[in-house]
Amino acid sequence: MVNFKEELKKYQQQINQELEKYIRKEKCPEEILNESMEYSLMAGGKRLRPILVLVTYKLFEDNIEKCMPYAVAIEMIHNFSLIHDDLPGIDNDDFRHGKPTNHKMFNEATAILAGDGLLNSAYMVISQDLSKSNKEEIIPKMQVLQEYSIAVDRMLAGEYLDTEAEGKNISENELKYIHENKTGAMLKASVRAGAILANSKKEDLQSLTNYAEKIGLAFQIKDDILSEEGDEKILGKPVGNDKEAKKCTYVSQYGLTGAKEILDKITKEAIKEIEKYGQKAEFLKELALYIQNREK
Repeated sequence: MVNFKEELKKYQQQINQELEKYIRKEKCPEEILNESMEYSLMAGGKRLRPILVLVTYKLFEDNIEKCMPYAVAIEMIHNFSLIHDDLPGIDNDDFRHGKPTNHKMFNEATAILAGDGLLNSAYMVISQDLSKSNKEEIIPKMQVLQEYSIAVDRMLAGEYLDTEAEGKNISENELKYIHENKTGAMLKASVRAGAILANSKKEDLQSLTNYAEKIGLAFQIKDDILSEEGDEKILGKPVGNDKEAKKCTYVSQYGLTGAKEILDKITKEAIKEIEKYGQKAEFLKELALYIQNREK
């Protein structure tokens, strides 16, 4: 039986150690920008996206060093999105992980450029790995690069539609579309990356994609719920911002009880998608439950 909390912590430490290798410590004219990038990248967080790359890869292969650059890259991309998401022109948040957001710690211009820098750093990490890869490895790695590029495109689309929907009445399908793209696309890309890098079979990739789509939507629904009734001290940021900004969420659309019912249904569906892997997928099952029951 997997001790999920211990395994999660172990993976988080492993990712943090790997990310440290990419921190730019040299003295240079732009060192404040580098500090800004490090500030957000190493601020904490759950590290779910890189962990999903590693865990999915391990369903089929053992040597996770082969997929580690792609785990690092997805976390850099994720932190780029968080910096920009917090900016005054989007969510205008003052805190993340219990610390001042990047634009509050530095300034808005530096935060924008730090986000841009992390996005570009992700592609630098991937390109460096590709340059050292043999011909057999190139095709799946290029496929993952494409997956990440599409995920960023979809995330930006979802974020745009989320800002445009503020204060408006939108349909259930429109709300689902926003959530699937804004949050779900990156989680789906993480799961697919691990499976692709491990050269999984087509049917395995489809099952894992289905799982990823469901936990991606579940993650955002849980965010909506926490924004309504979470503990600010645990969350590390204020509660009620979504309501104040008149954002369209699963809570505003279905009510708190309805959102929780949908979350429970989706979580059970996600777990069902990976039952065929038995004990090997125990961590992924526990991760789906963790997403449903998390407090931050």
